Amino acid sequence: MGLFDKLFKRNKDQQEQKEALDEGLKKTKEGFFSKLTKAIAGKDKVDEEVLDDLEDALVSADVGIDTTVAIINRIEARVSKDKYLGTSQLNDILQEEIMGMLTDAPSNEFETFDTPPGKKPYVILVVGVNGVGKTTTIGKLAYNFKKNGKSVLLGAADTFRAAAVDQLTIWSERVGVPIVKKEMGSDPSAVAFETVQNGIAQSADVIIIDTAGRLHNKAHLMDELGKIRRVIGKKMPDAPHEVILVLDGSTGQNALEQAKHFTAATDVTAMAITKLDGTAKGGVVLAIANQFKIPVKYIGVGERMEDLQVFNKAEFVDSLFSLEK
Repeated sequence: MGLFDKLFKRNKDQQEQKEALDEGLKKTKEGFFSKLTKAIAGKDKVDEEVLDDLEDALVSADVGIDTTVAIINRIEARVSKDKYLGTSQLNDILQEEIMGMLTDAPSNEFETFDTPPGKKPYVILVVGVNGVGKTTTIGKLAYNFKKNGKSVLLGAADTFRAAAVDQLTIWSERVGVPIVKKEMGSDPSAVAFETVQNGIAQSADVIIIDTAGRLHNKAHLMDELGKIRRVIGKKMPDAPHEVILVLDGSTGQNALEQAKHFTAATDVTAMAITKLDGTAKGGVVLAIANQFKIPVKYIGVGERMEDLQVFNKAEFVDSLFSLEK
């Protein structure tokens, strides 16, 4: 494939991803903008009534009270500073404020699925409660890394549920990547250690390790995740390089509660938010990013493997505010 063909394919892939993002945020956008349109109907300037209606629109999109208040306060400050602020400017200001709240992942300098130089294998620990799409996200991560030319090894360290190991095995077969697994009830840290050991021996580019998705005993969860990290570190001192928390975007504020538990239990470095295509609560992305100051690195906007996307805050905000879509 020549350089022109590669550039054409890349542009085509990016266009398809943007279209999927537009479609995935459609429900959130429609609900939000219907309320925003009503808020500014017949108004020529941003006044207290417009701000009250805007607050209602943001909360209904599950942006969250704290984040909504922060946005409203910033807009009020701009109204006070500029003295006159027309409603026609409100969209632009909202986009600016939302962009400012979203943080880029420091380890993600690429538009595609890639890994930082000098870290091989790149070890990713994936955490999250059962039912949020954790196993599916791991499978889609493996697919996209492999599609980008990376060799991938999976580790099934959620050994407390036979279904978890079975599901991850199905994904490994579907994607065509190897997996390290043991019988149900095995020590999760032993699985993680063996996965890293095998990954080093096989010169794998990426290792993705699943962990148990339970929250009923936070102390036990913290101990378990801590042990996995320590054991991995014995084999590879700087690993894991990334701890990704998977959250279900369709659960809205419940996702925030889960994030509180997991960020208390382990050093989460990035978020993956799934199922945004089936909900009008896409504003939870803003709530999570603002409250925890942890980058959203991946978002799920559909069922296809390609519909797990590297989060691009500029494209996310553009899709959210593209009225013509």
